[in-house]
Amino acid sequence: MQEISKDKFEIVGNSSIESEKISKASLSFWKDVFTRFKKNKLAVFGLVILILLIIMAFVGPLLTPYNYYENDLSKTNQPPSAEHFFGTDELGRDMFERIWYGAKISLFIGIAAAFIDLVIGVIWGGIAGYKGGKTDEAMMRIADVLYGIPYLLLVILLMVVLGQGIWTMILAMSITGWINMARMVRGQVLSLKSQEYILASRTLGAGVSRIMSKHLVPNAMGPILVTLTLTVPNAIFTEAFLSYLGLGLTPPLASWGTMANDGIGAMQYYPWRLFFPAMFICLTIFAFNVIGDGIRDALDPRLRK
Repeated sequence: MQEISKDKFEIVGNSSIESEKISKASLSFWKDVFTRFKKNKLAVFGLVILILLIIMAFVGPLLTPYNYYENDLSKTNQPPSAEHFFGTDELGRDMFERIWYGAKISLFIGIAAAFIDLVIGVIWGGIAGYKGGKTDEAMMRIADVLYGIPYLLLVILLMVVLGQGIWTMILAMSITGWINMARMVRGQVLSLKSQEYILASRTLGAGVSRIMSKHLVPNAMGPILVTLTLTVPNAIFTEAFLSYLGLGLTPPLASWGTMANDGIGAMQYYPWRLFFPAMFICLTIFAFNVIGDGIRDALDPRLRK
C-alpha cells in the first residue's frame, strides 16, 4: 500500500490566527443579544436618554435651592433664566425643581404599573398556557371579558370612585393592563411546553412552579422584556391623560402630567410651562419605545441588517 505523506493533512484555507478565532468559546444567548443590541445606535441612544432621566430625577432637585411646593408670588410666570433654568409657574414655583420631582412620580407610576402587569400577566398566562384544556379556556375567557371593557373608560371610572392618588392610579391602570402580557406569555408557554427538556423535567417529578420558574419563564424572557418596555410608556401617557382630565395627583404633588395640564391654559403667554413637561414625557416614551424595538431586533437574528 502506498504511504500517504503528511502534507496531505495540512489545513487548507485557514491561517493559525483564523483557527484561534474559530476555537474561541461561543457567546451565551444574552451576551449575543446584548452584542446585537449595541449595534442598534438608536436603541443605545434611547437607553442613554432613559439613564440620564433616571439620574436627573434624583440629582436634579439637588441642583437648585428651591422646594417644589414653595410659593413665591413675586416671581410668577418668569421665563427660563440663570436663576430659574425652566422658568416659574403661576405660583412662582421653580419649574426645574418641579420637573425633576415630577420625574420621580411619573417614572414610578409607569414602572410600578408595568411591574404589576408583569407579575399578574406572567402568572395568569403561564398557568393558562401550561395547564391547557378547560383551565386555559376559562382563564382566557375571563381575560377576554375584561379586555372588552374600554381601558381608559374603566381607569377613569375607578379614579372617580376610589379618589385621586398615586396608588389609586396604579391600581386603576393594572385592573386590565396585565391582559396583553398574559396573552403573550400564554402563547410562549404553549410553544415551549412540548419541548423535550420540559418533558424530561416533568418525568423527573418537577412541579408546575419549578418548571415555570426554571424553564418556561426564562426562555420566554425576551418577548416579556419587549412587552414590558412598551408597557411603561403607556402607563406614563395614561397618567398624563388622567391629569389632563383633572383626575391626576392632588396638589402639591407634581408629575409631568399635572404640570402639562397646568401649562395648557397658559400656553399662549407662558409656553415654557407646557413645553418642558411635554418634552420630557415625549423623551421618555421615545426612549422606552426604541429600547423595546432594539431588544426585539436583537432577539430575532432575522431582523439584523
